Amino acid sequence: MNPKDLIHRSAFGVCSYIGNKIGIASSRVRIYFIYLSFLTLGSPLIVYLFVAFWLDVKRLFKPMRSLLNE
Repeated sequence: MNPKDLIHRSAFGVCSYIGNKIGIASSRVRIYFIYLSFLTLGSPLIVYLFVAFWLDVKRLFKPMRSLLNE
């Protein structure tokens, strides 16, 4: 397995989600997260983990929502 594929799979999809919402490439969002983490001593990681948790919760409730709509 390619290490780049492993990183993309384990990144929770946060950067691609933010990139899709804003309309920029997910690789650029990743670079911004890295730069901001170095400049602010890691505080954007808290935001990243919160968004990852929120996306995971949304994935859990999405099947329930489709069942309720039937």
